[in-house]
Amino acid sequence: MKGLVYILLFALVGFGMYGCGKYNSFIPLDQNVKAKWSQVENQYQRRSDLIGNLVNTVKGAGKFESETLEKVIQARASATQVKVDANNLSPEAIAKFQGGQDALTQSLGRLMMVNEAYPTLQATAQYKDLSTELTGTENRCAVARKDFNDAVQQYDTATKYFPGNIIAGICGFKEKGYFTAAAGADQAPKVDFSK
Repeated sequence: MKGLVYILLFALVGFGMYGCGKYNSFIPLDQNVKAKWSQVENQYQRRSDLIGNLVNTVKGAGKFESETLEKVIQARASATQVKVDANNLSPEAIAKFQGGQDALTQSLGRLMMVNEAYPTLQATAQYKDLSTELTGTENRCAVARKDFNDAVQQYDTATKYFPGNIIAGICGFKEKGYFTAAAGADQAPKVDFSK
C-alpha cells in the first residue's frame, strides 16, 4: 500500500513538472505571436499615414473625382477604427481587422486607377514619391502578415498536440486567427490594352 502511494505521488509530481514545462513552452510562442502582431499593426499604421498624405496631395492637385477620394477617406477612417487587442487574436478578431484593411485596399486601388487619367498629378514628385512609398509599404504589410501567420501556425500547432492541448486548455491558451487571402484573390485580374 505504501508503495502505491509513492507511485501515485511520483506520477503526480511528474505530471506537474511536465505541465509546468509545457506551460512555459507556450509563453514564448504566445509572445512571438504578439510581437508579430505588433509589426502588422506598425505596417498598417504606416500605410494609413501614407494614404493620408496621398489623399492630401491628390486634393491639392486641383480638380479631381471627389467621390473616389471620399471613398478612400471613409475606408481609411473605418480601417483605423478596427483595433484588435494582442491578447485576443482570435480568428473572428483577425477577420474583422482584415475586412477593414481589405476595404481600404480596394478603395486605394480605385484611387490609383483614376489617377492615371490625371497626367499632371502623376508628374508631381510628391505623388511619385508617395506612390513608391505606398508600394513598398504594401510589400512590408505582406511580409508582416506572412511572419504573423508563421508565428500563429507554430503557436496553434503546439497548443493542439496531445497532451499539451490539455495544459493549453486549462491555462487559457486559445486558438489564434490567420490572415487569409482577400475575396477574389484567386482570380487573375483582366487586362485590356485595347482601350
